[in-house]
Amino acid sequence: MNKKSLESWSPWILLALSILIWEGLCRAFNVSEFIFPSPSRIAQQTIEYRDVIAGHAWRTFWVTMVGFGIAIVVGVLLGFIIGSSRLAYAAVYPLMTAFNALPKAAFVPILVVWFGIGIGPAILTAFLISFFPIMVNIATGLATLEPELEDVLRVLGAKRWDVLVKVGLPRSMPYFYGSLKVAITLAFVGTTVSEMTASNEGIGYLLISAGSAMQMGLAFSGLVVVGAMAMVMYELFSYIEKHTTGWAHRGSQGE
Repeated sequence: MNKKSLESWSPWILLALSILIWEGLCRAFNVSEFIFPSPSRIAQQTIEYRDVIAGHAWRTFWVTMVGFGIAIVVGVLLGFIIGSSRLAYAAVYPLMTAFNALPKAAFVPILVVWFGIGIGPAILTAFLISFFPIMVNIATGLATLEPELEDVLRVLGAKRWDVLVKVGLPRSMPYFYGSLKVAITLAFVGTTVSEMTASNEGIGYLLISAGSAMQMGLAFSGLVVVGAMAMVMYELFSYIEKHTTGWAHRGSQGE
């Protein structure tokens, strides 16, 4: 197995080893399934409750994607505004940083009062928790455009708008895809947290229901499903990134 194949298989090898160790420890110490279920028990309950899990997973997925889609639009627009102007960067960036430091779970009760129990709070929580990385990376990509390059383009007749749109934004694409891979995982966290508090559907609701019924295997199944959905979306963005920003990964392509 060459180095490239080993790198591609390494996550799956590590996952398999982790599951084997987990299963072995549960069996060796006879751990109660009500405390910490084994992988075999989680798989068993996943199959047993597959229809229920699938319904809740679909609800969590599409709600997350709606909130994430809004986060992309808002994050790119704010990032473009902040990164294209030194004044905007100095004025808005500190405020956005302070806002991002606020615990988003604390917004859920407020959102429930404003929008009621349902998809509204979940979508907005997914948006609030995921737009910041997108905004920061777009702003950073534009704000760090080399002054020398900008001066050369200005001499050649390019206007500020041309520099930002034709050079700044393409240069920011690696930053953008990096932010998407981070933001999508945060979006699933936001949706799940909101569903645990303000919903009667979704994986978050399933976690609360399973925990109340002492169905810990089912609760862990929900966690596994959320992790799997986030991983699939992460890999999707990685695939798109490699096929659209190959120029930014010349060093890795030569290996």
